[in-house]
Amino acid sequence: MSRKKQKLPLVYQPVGFVLSWTGGALAGLAFRRAWTALRHEEDAPDALDRDRGWGEILLAAAVQGALFAVVRSAVDRTGAKAIERSTGVWPATARGGRD
Repeated sequence: MSRKKQKLPLVYQPVGFVLSWTGGALAGLAFRRAWTALRHEEDAPDALDRDRGWGEILLAAAVQGALFAVVRSAVDRTGAKAIERSTGVWPATARGGRD
């Protein structure tokens, strides 16, 4: 069963953009701090870094992915609640927002 995507209210679009950008910046900062705490080094390994092993690369990817998902959800939820308080309308379809 397929359902059509509904657009968010127009007022949420610029707010959502700013929140997404801010959330990305916060998640990046959180990841750098978490990696420094976990591995005691500032730079996380890149997948193409020849000098790093699979374990390090996959650990960095897992930590980064988890942090970005948590921050994105927290930022999206906070923005949606703020829009609902200010407009009286939840800025998403009945069963969720993004697909």
